[in-house]
Amino acid sequence: MFQDPVLMSRALTALTLGFHVIFATLGVGVPLLILLAEFLGIRKKDPKYTLMARRWSRGYVVTVAVGVVTGTAIGLQLSLLWPNLMRVAGQTIALPLFMETFAFFFEAIFLGIYLYTWDRFKNPWHHMLLGIPVAVGALFSGFFITTVNSFMNQPVGFDIVDGRLANVSPLEAMFSPAMPTKMAHVLTSAILTSAFILAAIAAVQLLRQRRNQLDKMSIEYHKKGLRLTMTVALIFAIATALVGDFSGKYLAKYQPDKLAAAEWHFETSSEAELILGGWLEDDGQGGYEVRGALKIPYALSILAGGVPNYEVTGLNEFAKEDQPPLFVHYLFDAMVGIGMLLALISFLFVLGRYIKRLNQFSKPMLFAIAAGGPLAMAAIEFGWFFAEFGRQPWALYELMRTSEAATTSANVGWMLVAFAILYAVLGTVTVVVLSRLFKENPVGKELKQSEHRGEAMFADEV
Repeated sequence: MFQDPVLMSRALTALTLGFHVIFATLGVGVPLLILLAEFLGIRKKDPKYTLMARRWSRGYVVTVAVGVVTGTAIGLQLSLLWPNLMRVAGQTIALPLFMETFAFFFEAIFLGIYLYTWDRFKNPWHHMLLGIPVAVGALFSGFFITTVNSFMNQPVGFDIVDGRLANVSPLEAMFSPAMPTKMAHVLTSAILTSAFILAAIAAVQLLRQRRNQLDKMSIEYHKKGLRLTMTVALIFAIATALVGDFSGKYLAKYQPDKLAAAEWHFETSSEAELILGGWLEDDGQGGYEVRGALKIPYALSILAGGVPNYEVTGLNEFAKEDQPPLFVHYLFDAMVGIGMLLALISFLFVLGRYIKRLNQFSKPMLFAIAAGGPLAMAAIEFGWFFAEFGRQPWALYELMRTSEAATTSANVGWMLVAFAILYAVLGTVTVVVLSRLFKENPVGKELKQSEHRGEAMFADEV
């Protein structure tokens, strides 16, 4: 197994992407939240929101640094582990790969200016404007790299003549049929997850307020942070659910085998059921029987086509060697289940603002929000693994198999060990740095400093 180059290449790529997606997700969502916090701070003349933007931006820089390292590793691994894939796809997806690098440089340049110009402007709105390019660059960086994955799911923009690519159209390849739903799903879920991660940090601080000896100002700071992040979470939880519905319809049309594997839908039929959970047993005739699952009548047909009698293609329509692995059903269920839970938590929190019985800051609510942070990131991981395993056995859907795309080198196993050690060190260092960064600069101390700055700024305006 250790000598199997295809298996080792898949394992190393999965490890790298699984680690990188944590920082890539925060890289897309956090800048928008920083911008919103600074906007509220200026609009309401509230130093607590302004401090949120300052503190979040400090932590964001650390995650960006680690994201650069893991992103570089992905670029190297694409060339080293998947040379045949890049030989074919490199001619068509070079444009979005270049544009993603440009978007990152654009974001990084303005991020540096944004960080080093706090309190340098008499008019604070001028500083906030510098945060807009950071947020825009982050969103476009996510957009361009997602178009590459979209192309792998629906390769278009070229002809194959005598076994070679011809008439290549980079723009058509970038804007493949998979792009709109995949791009929207990635961006909305990234913002949702980032909001829950920041909300979870605030919730934990409020749960530990006695141990941390938080003063009233610090408690109010974390409560305002929760109100902001959970409102954003609710908006993007709804958006993610809507985009998820569109994604189901895309799969039914363009990748019916992935949808069928995700829902253990074996026979083509209308009025198809949506299957949640369960397990498979051999039916004695070379097929499977679903046991112990919750079955929702008509729901799969509605997801796939919008109407209860829509005919959903069954997995048995595809050759055995072309079928995705059936465990993707659990990945899909976990992703959707967590997404629904996050939507419920954020809805109840926001509703608590209008219904006093639903105490926004009760212990059960704070525990739910604290758990929602890591669960949101887990949902991102489940979603990406579902997307990639669900495309198997294809590296480029219905064009190149994964076994054809991989390297034949027998040394990939040692690379897997080396990168696993690297990511363990990076992860540990990231946690330690972020912990010390904020422990050495408690909220109460910074609030007093920021209030003095706010009073001086307000006096200058007057």
